[in-house]
Amino acid sequence: MTSTKVVLVGADGCKAGWIAVRRTPGMTPSVDVFASFTALLASLPDDAVIAVDMPIGLPEFSSKGGRGPEALVRPLLGARQSSVFSIPSRAALYADTNGFTTIEAWYAAHIRASEVAKTTSDPPHGVSIQAFGIFAKIREIDALLIARPDLRGRVYESHPEVAFCRLNGDRAMQLPKKIKGSINPAGMAERKALLCRHGYEMGFLDRPPPRGAAADDFLDAAAMMLIAGRIARGEARPFPDPPGRDSLGIPVAIWA
Repeated sequence: MTSTKVVLVGADGCKAGWIAVRRTPGMTPSVDVFASFTALLASLPDDAVIAVDMPIGLPEFSSKGGRGPEALVRPLLGARQSSVFSIPSRAALYADTNGFTTIEAWYAAHIRASEVAKTTSDPPHGVSIQAFGIFAKIREIDALLIARPDLRGRVYESHPEVAFCRLNGDRAMQLPKKIKGSINPAGMAERKALLCRHGYEMGFLDRPPPRGAAADDFLDAAAMMLIAGRIARGEARPFPDPPGRDSLGIPVAIWA
């Protein structure tokens, strides 16, 4: 791994909150799970660079293909492009912010969010159940970037499959990480081998993920950490270039 002078962090949402792979200059990487993104930030020095697998910057109105970044990165990914979700409007994301105690309430909230999404998109389209599943985490980062504009130059959106593609000389991964919801060992091995070519030890990547995170979350966070390094060294590319801005001035780009 090429060294930088700052702490580098790759983060991904997981069942227990957020999984983060961290590299402090001169030290080997570590991995931890945090219950909230605020707790993750509190564990870091103020100049740490963080790449996270989560949409940052929300549209007021959603056009075909989602925000600009999604449409730009999908062609890079070939068979992996279905991993890039379209992000609906900010109004749809905030349509229902309650905690859900029952599955019925969760489905009802998904329907409400889809109704709002349809009125703020052209052509009108609802919200996929997969995208709805990460709404709370998107809002968590959005709220932080609204409240703390200083974070906008430190917390960057990336995407694991775009990251793997860029780290692989702009060639998309051949194999999926998952097949029908289950881990695909061959796809995981393909990604671990690539991560090792960029400086990771296989022993680190082979360890069980921390409690509350899945094996694929761990690899995604490891890839995000490499993108944080590329950003810190000025080697990463934003899609679009230059990044756009949402109505609140938050940058809108997938970095890799």
